[in-house]
Amino acid sequence: MLEGLLNIIIKEVKEMVRDPKILLGMIIVPLLMFPLMGFAVQTSMESAEQSIQETSIALIDQDQGPVAQRFENYLTERNFTVTYLDDLAVDEAITQIQDTDITNIVIIPSGFSENITGNGTSNLTVYTPFEGGGGIVSSMQSATITNLLYSFESEIVNERIDAGYPEANATEILNPIMLSEKSIVKGKSADISPDVLFGLMMAQTVVMPVGVMTLLIFAMQLASTAVASEKEEKTLETLLTMPINRTTILMGKLTGSIIVAIVGALAYLVGFTYYMNSYTGLIPTGAVDLAAIGLEPTIASYTIMGVSLFMALLSALALAISLSVFADDVRGAQALVGPLFILFIVPMMFSMFTDIYSLPFPLSIILLAIPFTHSMLATNVAFTGNYIGAIGGIVYMAIFTIIVLYIASRLFGTEKILTAKLKFKGFSLRKKK
Repeated sequence: MLEGLLNIIIKEVKEMVRDPKILLGMIIVPLLMFPLMGFAVQTSMESAEQSIQETSIALIDQDQGPVAQRFENYLTERNFTVTYLDDLAVDEAITQIQDTDITNIVIIPSGFSENITGNGTSNLTVYTPFEGGGGIVSSMQSATITNLLYSFESEIVNERIDAGYPEANATEILNPIMLSEKSIVKGKSADISPDVLFGLMMAQTVVMPVGVMTLLIFAMQLASTAVASEKEEKTLETLLTMPINRTTILMGKLTGSIIVAIVGALAYLVGFTYYMNSYTGLIPTGAVDLAAIGLEPTIASYTIMGVSLFMALLSALALAISLSVFADDVRGAQALVGPLFILFIVPMMFSMFTDIYSLPFPLSIILLAIPFTHSMLATNVAFTGNYIGAIGGIVYMAIFTIIVLYIASRLFGTEKILTAKLKFKGFSLRKKK
């Protein structure tokens, strides 16, 4: 009994190893996928580190005292670029820094030096621009100035402790600087901590691309069986001999896939709405009014996200149906579309960690050339307000889909649909009889 089982196991392993489709999916894809994922993380982190090193701060010094000067020196000693906007009001400063590399506005209030040297407490106000769509890296950048201020405060606390103030208020001794964090959203000041906004953004930029990727993979796996199952069940030949135009057959299969895509897109939007409502419901009442600061998803943003996802699904389905022509059975079709999952995974990784537009230009172009990247970017349209970019992505995916459908129609219009096969290093990707 055991001897017979061993023979069957050896037979199955040999058949799988001889089948290039299995080798492609089980060996080559992981060898490519994980290094690419590592490259995405490494590149995003390097981009973040470079951005942090190039941090530029706008300073409004209303104090002009010795401690304020000491703080300014503290910034420059750590290679921060400081731009002085002392004569401007906050709204004017916000307008001034638009379209610049300045990452924060720090306001030193009048009496700051006097309060600190008198062992009291003083306020510092920090405005952080919120652009949205920056992924995990953007939250790291926003924390840079906060950590710096806490470090500066620690120096003052240590000096006070060394000097000794037994009769002083312990709370004031240990908390010389009260930090007030506010945000700049779409060119306007918002009385809300950037941590709340970045937390909301992170909940979307990290989770939603994963949802898009999962939906695309599921749809492609489903569509890849459209032709392969006909071949496997020996019904394709019969279908092709019927008095129906072959383009009609292709459109019928694609229409069925489109219905699935529409249902998938609607399900995604319903789930997305519930997800956003459940997350924003955790924010304390009055903490943030998304509508007031222009970050609440609108009908336009929902529409763009839905259309973008639909086009991504349609592109994936058309590509899967075209590739399934080269497979003899369902297993072969799924093995063929497996390597294409890299086209979903790589954009997902980059969009989770960083702003794709901020990457080195060649890498950014390569990512934007992948049609499915644009569906990942569209999930942030409510935050970024980049409707033009999202619409451009939809147009690009439509062009890509038309090209793929044209190739598929040519395959369906000839006998290649029955005889087509791919070659991989001298091996046929169709099982030899």
